[in-house]
Amino acid sequence: MSRRAVPPPSASEPLAEQADRFRHDLIRTLGHEPRGALLVAVSGGPDSMAMLTLAAAAFPDGVHAATVDHRLRADAAAEAAMVAAHCAHLAVPHATLVPAQPIAGASIQAAARHARYALLADHARAIAAEALATAHHVDDQAETFLMRAARGSGIAGLAGVRPRTTIGAVTVIRPLLDWRRAELRAIVRRAEVPFVDDPSNLDPAHDRTRFRRLLDANEWLGPPQIARSAAALAEADGDVRAIVDWLWSSRATVAGPVVRVDVADLPRELTRRLARRAIGLVIETAGIAAPRWSESANIESLLDALAAGKRATQAGVVVGPQGGAWRFRPAPARRSG
Repeated sequence: MSRRAVPPPSASEPLAEQADRFRHDLIRTLGHEPRGALLVAVSGGPDSMAMLTLAAAAFPDGVHAATVDHRLRADAAAEAAMVAAHCAHLAVPHATLVPAQPIAGASIQAAARHARYALLADHARAIAAEALATAHHVDDQAETFLMRAARGSGIAGLAGVRPRTTIGAVTVIRPLLDWRRAELRAIVRRAEVPFVDDPSNLDPAHDRTRFRRLLDANEWLGPPQIARSAAALAEADGDVRAIVDWLWSSRATVAGPVVRVDVADLPRELTRRLARRAIGLVIETAGIAAPRWSESANIESLLDALAAGKRATQAGVVVGPQGGAWRFRPAPARRSG
């Protein structure tokens, strides 16, 4: 990790041009000129440090930064301190966020991601930030697409990282989805901005690392082209979501923890999404804590059973066919011996 003096943004004309580009991309992603503070998530890696540099130049006095120390690596505290020192140099308010409980679980990366977004969303609300910006870029998008394709994901999964979403009632934007990893690294090197490379990014035990190496070794795969495919699928997924919203308003009937959905003459993708929504609503209404439910859960066996006219259970929810409709309700408690 290097610590070097950083020239002010105005000292570099290329940086000024890139800041203008970043400003345009952020406004396009957000949908309007920022009306409040922007919170940028900064890990200390070259991508997020480049975003911090661009944001501070593009929106003077309008940026806050936050770094999450997951307490999973011994060097994380020093890296957060490095980010804090550089933010002080840029006159950007900074906070280091630490989870209240140790991160654990079968997938440490997934648990860390969940904890990270929860902490960032809480901080964004605390400072009344208009949006939270993360440094996902073209290469991240291509890696995500390939990872999910290898797992057999559908449209929603292959759409990858969305330019704009909502997490914990906070608007999350990704203004760098048209930027390459190499040009972001070039920005911090040219501006002599300190950064650190997370050693976990080189660990072949992680799926993302393996797909990153695959892309690096095969230029013909073309990350920008893959990212464009993900963007096209995201647009298609948005259209399907709008259709599902319309179908839900006209075909779903909710009575407490019981949901009835008319699925007559609908294609499988639409029934799949309606079923997921119904299951999630029953679980939330009935307070079903286990088994664990996820919107990305595989429900193909459930759909097959219902299509064959059979009742099936998913995540503590019983679903039964009734003519051209499906009825969702909490599964009855099992009787003990």
